[in-house]
Amino acid sequence: MPIVVVANPKGGVGKSTLSTHVAGYYARQGHAVMLGDIDRQQSSALWLRLRPPQARPIRTWDISHDLIARPPRDTTHVVLDTPAGLHGWRFKDVLKMADKVLVPLQPSIFDIYATRAFLDELLESRRAEHLQIGLVGMRVDPRTIAAEQLQTFVSGLGLPVLTHLRDTQNYIHLAARGLTLFDVAPGRVAKDLEQWQPVCQWLDR
Repeated sequence: MPIVVVANPKGGVGKSTLSTHVAGYYARQGHAVMLGDIDRQQSSALWLRLRPPQARPIRTWDISHDLIARPPRDTTHVVLDTPAGLHGWRFKDVLKMADKVLVPLQPSIFDIYATRAFLDELLESRRAEHLQIGLVGMRVDPRTIAAEQLQTFVSGLGLPVLTHLRDTQNYIHLAARGLTLFDVAPGRVAKDLEQWQPVCQWLDR
């Protein structure tokens, strides 16, 4: 059972957007998906309540803020949306469960350096837990200096940048309806689905 953890200690970098879309991708494939939310803001949990009944099912996963429990046995795929500031024993508990860790990064110098210590800790944990780690640039225009700074930052880490996701209202409008790019007609969101293809391939490996 693959367990994908979406994590970054900084708030507002797009963890819930990534989490809901990974869950939406798995659901489109017909998997029994659970989306767990241990972020105090409960953005993913709110999104699940907005999800229309005709959409492919994604179940909630009731987890306390202090205890990470394993999901029920009939679940085939798990996505876990984590809070800002995740560290210490809770962070280690999450990593023990995880098969893959997705880290959203924004091309801001402040976001980049706020994430550095976390990435170093992830790299250390990868040696013990055999984690697959992937980075996703969020709200990135590849033509900007900020995008170049992001690329320079990650190039020395030995971690793959799976893709850059553009800043678009599609994510906002879909989230307000409990939906993802994978729940609507592909022609409406073709450019965004193209950007997601490297992430989908990484999830399927």
